[in-house]
Amino acid sequence: MERIERHACFGGQQEVWKHASTSLGCEMRLGVYLPPQATQRRLPVLYWLSGLTCNEQNFITKAGAQRYAAEHGVILVAPDTSPRGPGIADADGYDLGQGAGFYVDATQAPWASHFRMHDYVTRELPALVEAHFRTTDARAISGHSMGGHGALVAALRNPGRYRSVSAFSPIVAPTQVPWGQKAFSAYLGDDHEAWKAWDAHELVAGASERLPLLVDQGEADEFLVTQLRPLLLQDACDAAGHPLELRMRPGYDHSYYFIATFIGEHIAHHARALVD
Repeated sequence: MERIERHACFGGQQEVWKHASTSLGCEMRLGVYLPPQATQRRLPVLYWLSGLTCNEQNFITKAGAQRYAAEHGVILVAPDTSPRGPGIADADGYDLGQGAGFYVDATQAPWASHFRMHDYVTRELPALVEAHFRTTDARAISGHSMGGHGALVAALRNPGRYRSVSAFSPIVAPTQVPWGQKAFSAYLGDDHEAWKAWDAHELVAGASERLPLLVDQGEADEFLVTQLRPLLLQDACDAAGHPLELRMRPGYDHSYYFIATFIGEHIAHHARALVD
């Protein structure tokens, strides 16, 4: 781990670190916000997964989350969205390849050797963070769009690992929408049954842990009908008896203006679960 940025922010420090990832076989960067309480005691961690085209900078510069993390005493960790660099597979367009890891573990060439973002986010990254910073063993996870999909899937596939989960504008049923179908075809191959293991609305039916899902969705989101389809998750949760709070927000779109408006509520939600 090598720190490459450090900025005073709301009494704490917004840092950016880089490290060599064993899961992904490349150098990765991550934003880490250490609130002022981090100098006094161990703190819980909220992991944030960003969406298509993003890197570690989008959330830490646009969401305004540090203010609320400082208020509640929560460390924020925001990794990049995919492996990057020379020799790593890429594709034309914004929705596949570098910047579009989709938080799955790819099984198909040429992606399988590097695109293992689920393993990175759920296993390697927490171990790294907990070894280098003064943390408790309490974790939460959240994200936006592609990252909202990643957060929901990470929580549903790993019972007991997270105390809470939330998402903004998540892709809740990637097996049924163009973004997910394109990515899953490339990363996972043609077996559509295998895709279901990476689809939140499919996973709730067999979830062994009833961890409540918190989802905020803007009603003016340009991707609402074609790519996001939150009512599919609502239907699946209703059928399975899985707790879901789906909050439809009139007038809000897919942007970080939406995230910045409600991020304080999400961090408060996570803080209640994270602090013993």
